[in-house]
Amino acid sequence: MPLPAWLEQRLLQAGGSVPFRTYMEWVLHDPEHGAYGAGRLSIGPRGDFATAPSLGPDFAALLAPQIARWLQELPSGPLSLVEAGPGEGSLAAQLAEALMAGWPQLAERLELVLVEPNAGMAVRQRQRLQGCPLPVRWSGFAEMAAAPLRGVVLAHEVLDALSVERIERSGTHWCRQQVTLQQGTLRLEPGEPLEPEDGARLEPLGLLPLDQRRPEGWCSELHPGLAPWMAGCGAALAQGRLLVIDYALEAWRYYAPQRSNGTLMAYRAQQASSDPLLQPGEWDLTAHLCLESVLEAAAAAGWQVLGQTRQGEALLALGLAQRLHGLQQQPAGGATEGDRSVGPQGLAELLARREALLRLVDPAALGDFRWLAFSRGEAASALASGADLFLQEPGKGT
Repeated sequence: MPLPAWLEQRLLQAGGSVPFRTYMEWVLHDPEHGAYGAGRLSIGPRGDFATAPSLGPDFAALLAPQIARWLQELPSGPLSLVEAGPGEGSLAAQLAEALMAGWPQLAERLELVLVEPNAGMAVRQRQRLQGCPLPVRWSGFAEMAAAPLRGVVLAHEVLDALSVERIERSGTHWCRQQVTLQQGTLRLEPGEPLEPEDGARLEPLGLLPLDQRRPEGWCSELHPGLAPWMAGCGAALAQGRLLVIDYALEAWRYYAPQRSNGTLMAYRAQQASSDPLLQPGEWDLTAHLCLESVLEAAAAAGWQVLGQTRQGEALLALGLAQRLHGLQQQPAGGATEGDRSVGPQGLAELLARREALLRLVDPAALGDFRWLAFSRGEAASALASGADLFLQEPGKGT
């Protein structure tokens, strides 16, 4: 495909080469040309990629009791449910409906705050959230820090979209990978060697000392955006919890010698590619998180770790098995689930919901997501209060 004129011009202005992190920021978040910045990407089973909320309301219904329990632990007064990077707005809308239906008194104190830096996505969120039962506003961490909130921050599949720094072995050094313009085409090439002080970041991750297990051209990702994100989020929240839900690997798995091309992937129209240079601005780019890097960034920003688990285990603790069993007991058509009619689709609707629930816990699909919970501004006694339902044994969390 021909190189977009805007990107060619920008690279020429930068001398023909930029760090990969800069390139990723441009093609994802440029307000006119970026996949997210321009609102070009579509999320859902018929879009570019699917997320748990885009499969239906069951994910939010399972998550709602955990959100409600955390909010109920906070003192009386106004509360906020903050979602960072809310995509199409589906999860925010579904959680607002679930909280209003199940905890109406709590919902009376609650506002929905969306942190969305991409204007193109914010347009779609406003359309989705028309008629939302909770008050909704859009803000940013810096703005919220002027009057920090009390509540819960939800980061669902957002940290994996932060621009990463790619490193590549070149000779006896780790180098920052560059995106270079050569005769009208893009190439990935090793740039300048990392500075000696960067060793403090690489050694705990098992990337130093260099040896033959990682040969010439071996590359992976570092996550410099995590620390400022965690700090900004922490400054915006005076008291409450942060729940991160994302793909994440331990450092020994993330930087395993056999993972010679990192975790970076491109997505479009339900297709995946390991080539991040495809049609810049048209594809989503995402990289897994390194657990140790997330925890280090959180600790540096003053967050207390509550615990972590895989999504499959978390949702089973929140009652997924019981919900699935209830669906399996429904007749093919004209049935009711609780007080709600299954609807005219009958069997087709039930099968779709069952399939979605199974995808949420399938280790080969969404079930391998990590849930990481953090706390801020709470006494030690509150941390041991048993409010972390998703960390309990399955069947005891609701």
